[in-house]
Amino acid sequence: MSLLAAGVILWSITHLFPAIAPARRDRFIARLGRQPYRGLFSLVIVASLVMIVIGWQRTALAAVYVPPLYGSLVVPLLLFVAFFLLAASHAPGNTKRWLRHPMLTGTVVWAVAHLLANGENRSVVLFGGIGLWAFVAIVLINRRDGAWQKPAPVPASRDLMTLVAAVAVFAIVAYVHPWLFGVSPWPALR
Repeated sequence: MSLLAAGVILWSITHLFPAIAPARRDRFIARLGRQPYRGLFSLVIVASLVMIVIGWQRTALAAVYVPPLYGSLVVPLLLFVAFFLLAASHAPGNTKRWLRHPMLTGTVVWAVAHLLANGENRSVVLFGGIGLWAFVAIVLINRRDGAWQKPAPVPASRDLMTLVAAVAVFAIVAYVHPWLFGVSPWPALR
């Protein structure tokens, strides 16, 4: 469990560092150069992911709480919303006019969905930790960046393309989820 928790903490601290200490980050970039800094950042993120995967596999399961029965019904819908928000964060659509941080908001929704479906210790650490990181990141980035400048509206066709992309990625992930993670994302098929 400690390796899993350490991986989540390393992931979180590394991602929060630019929002917590922007001046220190700028000094690192000035000293190392932009590309070496990005390389170091990426290396630390990969190390945190390796720690998370190995920690997940090595953690003995223990129940923390019983997931709510309604959770299994809401989880696929929440996960689709999360995939849509993640897709919208990379697309020039109107979602960015309604949400300042669609990727981080999608991550929070993804974490909540998984916590509604899973009540064992390693899920609480992983999904709770990543969800908490995303929420804290939203707060810190908003404080660092000040007032939000909403982007200009774009044609609704852009949002439709985002929706189609989200449906495709959601379907692919739902299809491979049992092979990758050993669990069907569809409650009726369990």
